[in-house]
Amino acid sequence: MITRRGLLGATTALGLMFSGTMAMAQEVYIPMISKGFQHQFWQAVKAGADQAAKEFGVTITFEGPDNETMVDRQIDMLSAALAKNPTAIGFAALDSQAAIPLLRQAQEAGIPIVAFDSGVDSDIPVATASTDNIAAAALAADKMAELIGGSGQVAVVAHDQTSRTGIDRRDGFLNQIKEKYPDIEVVTVQYGGGDHLKSTEVTKAILTANPDLKGIFGTNEGSAIGVVNGVSEMGKSDLVVIGYDSGKAQKDAVRSGVMAGAITQNPVGIGYETVKAALDAANGKEVPAHIDTGFYYYDKSNIDDPKIAAVLYD
Repeated sequence: MITRRGLLGATTALGLMFSGTMAMAQEVYIPMISKGFQHQFWQAVKAGADQAAKEFGVTITFEGPDNETMVDRQIDMLSAALAKNPTAIGFAALDSQAAIPLLRQAQEAGIPIVAFDSGVDSDIPVATASTDNIAAAALAADKMAELIGGSGQVAVVAHDQTSRTGIDRRDGFLNQIKEKYPDIEVVTVQYGGGDHLKSTEVTKAILTANPDLKGIFGTNEGSAIGVVNGVSEMGKSDLVVIGYDSGKAQKDAVRSGVMAGAITQNPVGIGYETVKAALDAANGKEVPAHIDTGFYYYDKSNIDDPKIAAVLYD
């Protein structure tokens, strides 16, 4: 026999279950799958994403593999995020093609994908929030040419040859040198996986094989720090080093003169714009295919300029 008290209790329980289900249904959840966590750059991207999540009242998670060579691990993270049926997904691809089957699944399920920092070779992402890496690397080439006097041998230590950022920064630098500076020879491009220890060893090998080298371009935070360490260990104080990104180690190297200068992105802006675009896309709003988050060149002369300091990170 169901008593009045029992009926009220059951009704209350059902009401709580219903309200809980509604709350879950109404929660906006946007997982962010980054390329890694070992660099301060990604912590700055996360800070921007957290800022947007708080401002717009959405729930995010932010994760990435232990290093930027772990493509399979990143794919596993994307698969796990997709299984939670999120509102949208932010994705920074380590490999510009490997994730396409999973991204196609997301598209078929009506889950918008916003690429950040590094895009994919597909039109599945509704937007990409990133630096114009080709233009930024071309600026790095211009600075390198200026500092070595327009002639001589240079090299590149790149973070990878599979991500969109790795490809664009490498090619942006190489193509600018080829098109504008016929007296500069790029003797080699080597890959350090974005790891500063491996990039250090790569740099030392380059310097040993090319004693007349005048400059090296490092295409991300780990690459640039590795170049600085390799140059320092080899005692090459007259070599021009141009980096990419910032972080404490790079800023210290610029201040000390070991690194001539570097390109800085706007990582906080990348994180913020990714969450904003993902939310807009999920709500049916149009978003631009590419959200250019900007870049600057910094050296000892402008590192403390408020405009530059605002996009540097520790």
